[in-house]
Amino acid sequence: MMATSARLLPLLPLLLLLGQPQAGAQAPGEAVVCAGNACYTAHWGKLSAAEAQLHCSKNGGNLATVRSEEEARHIQRALTQLLESEAILAARIGKFWIGLQREKGKCLDPSLPLKGFSWLGGGEDTSYTNWNKEVRSSCISKRCVSLLLQLSQPSHASHLSKWSEGPCGSPNSPGSSVEGFVCKFSFKGMCQPLALGGPGRVDYTTPFKATSSSLEAVPFGSAATVVCGAGEHGQEDYFVCREKAPNVFDWGSSGPLCISTQYGCSFNNGGCQQDCFEGGDGSFRCGCRPGFRLLDDLVTCTSRNPCSSNPCRGSATCVLASQGENYTCSCPLGYQLDSSQRDCVDLDECQDSPCPQECVNAPGSFRCECWVGYEPGESGCQDVDECATGHTPCAQDCTNTDGSFYCSCEKGYVLGGEDGTQCQDVDECADTEHGLCDGLCLNTQGSFRCGCLPGWELGPDGVSCTPGPTSLAPPPGPPQGEDAGDREGRLVSATMSRPTGDPEGTSKEAPTTKGPSLPRNNFVTPTAPDMLAPSRPPGVWMEPSTHHPMATPSLGENTDEDFMAEQSEEGTDGQKLLLFYILGTVVAILLLLALALGLLVYRKRRAKREEEKEKKPQNAADSYSWAPERALLSVIPSLPRGPVFSSSRCSQSKHPKCQTILQDCSHQRSAAASLQP
Repeated sequence: MMATSARLLPLLPLLLLLGQPQAGAQAPGEAVVCAGNACYTAHWGKLSAAEAQLHCSKNGGNLATVRSEEEARHIQRALTQLLESEAILAARIGKFWIGLQREKGKCLDPSLPLKGFSWLGGGEDTSYTNWNKEVRSSCISKRCVSLLLQLSQPSHASHLSKWSEGPCGSPNSPGSSVEGFVCKFSFKGMCQPLALGGPGRVDYTTPFKATSSSLEAVPFGSAATVVCGAGEHGQEDYFVCREKAPNVFDWGSSGPLCISTQYGCSFNNGGCQQDCFEGGDGSFRCGCRPGFRLLDDLVTCTSRNPCSSNPCRGSATCVLASQGENYTCSCPLGYQLDSSQRDCVDLDECQDSPCPQECVNAPGSFRCECWVGYEPGESGCQDVDECATGHTPCAQDCTNTDGSFYCSCEKGYVLGGEDGTQCQDVDECADTEHGLCDGLCLNTQGSFRCGCLPGWELGPDGVSCTPGPTSLAPPPGPPQGEDAGDREGRLVSATMSRPTGDPEGTSKEAPTTKGPSLPRNNFVTPTAPDMLAPSRPPGVWMEPSTHHPMATPSLGENTDEDFMAEQSEEGTDGQKLLLFYILGTVVAILLLLALALGLLVYRKRRAKREEEKEKKPQNAADSYSWAPERALLSVIPSLPRGPVFSSSRCSQSKHPKCQTILQDCSHQRSAAASLQP
């Protein structure tokens, strides 16, 4: 007893903090399950999600995460224990908060398993989910997830509770059907439960203030109270789960506790994990089967092959040391050991720059990629020749560079277009102040031409104009015979040579002209060469066969006369065609005017007829007033007596006087009708 007390003196502050729990005591309304490196507690309580999280965090935990099916089974066991501790409940569905939430303003993401929710402990991507129904799409309020549990039926660990999302509740309104919550506490390691070799009881007090006497694994830092004997006042011992070595945790005790010579190995196998051997004096000891060895606690057995217990996790494999008493964990290619040296994490091979250009890391591997303008080759990334025949994006010249290219244009063109690959013609004749020609200037694709008005000749330099043998002014008398042909003005031109980008060697002329008869370099409206001076006899536009500036060779008189005659005939035909177009237009306009005039006359006549029809009375007798009946009766005593004389009565009588009156009436009606307009 003295030795035990000496061992517990350093632990006195911890024991005072945890308190001395009574035998078999357990906090009401909660259940505890510990496995792996975590403990899960299930609680009753109608709290909001925020209040439940606060309760868990006060003891060093969070609302539980359910990242895998194994973790879901541990939580289900805790909920099952919680239901077993209560009386039969009414038939209803209860909800228990877990640590899966979605903040306000974060919307549903159907592409993710958790639908945009995240665990309070961190992390959004987990492979395990167990949604009860389709998650509601809402971004305007915070949403929380709970486990659905049938309270009136016995729960089984094999039946995993479904997930239900909804409002997170408030302090005054925790939410419909909310019955409790589940907390999770993580630890660096666990101790095995203490083994009793005789009658007694063990109560564990965890760091998160939960008490239990039936834990399958006891978290690091927990205190154990051992009471030996069948009575309430038996011998008591206290132990604490400590870290003896890295990742090795035990109670610091040797041999079974509460051993009894009366029972020997018959009680709980003497507290031994495998074999129990009794001595002749009622004592006993623990032993291990072949291939196992006894640990320092003299109770627990472990395999002589340290890899038999699968100490490595994940994709790591256990490798025995040379003497077989130790082991190391090994990772496959592309992975490396984590900080615990028992699990594997991905190795980022791109940190060593294995690729000549771009490196993309992947789980357990990597891949090399080439930059834009390069493609994979036998020795890495090689340049792509964008200027290759049939693939060039440039309109004219293309120059390939390392990983790129650039376009250029021939003389007379400039780069244009949105992507800088097209060439646009430069209009050399557009600059009227610093013109290239003394006389007329005609722009062409990639070049230009100079020319002169009639009476002038193009100089040897191809740009200047000199007075010719004839003058621009008309002669005093009318031209006659050959003298008229000699006085014809001559218009000549030369092409200023420049390479063009036209693949067929052709060029289109933009007839922009300038002439020496105007101020120097004055811009002239484009016209065809044979229409430059329509008021004069047609001129001659000469184009040399070469592209270099040169003077136009003189022609013979006969050639000039024939050519001018041909030009005169063409000009006459054009004038006739123009006259025909003008006459046709005038006739069409006259026809339209005649049609409009006829329509106007018709409408006026029709309106006049309608007006006359409206003014004509319906009955000619309406314009007269009849004589009183008494005057008529004095003349016609034989007529029937009545208040008013009517024409119908008179017409029915054959009296001569009556017939005379009817005739007078008829004449008066005719006269009245003729007076109507």
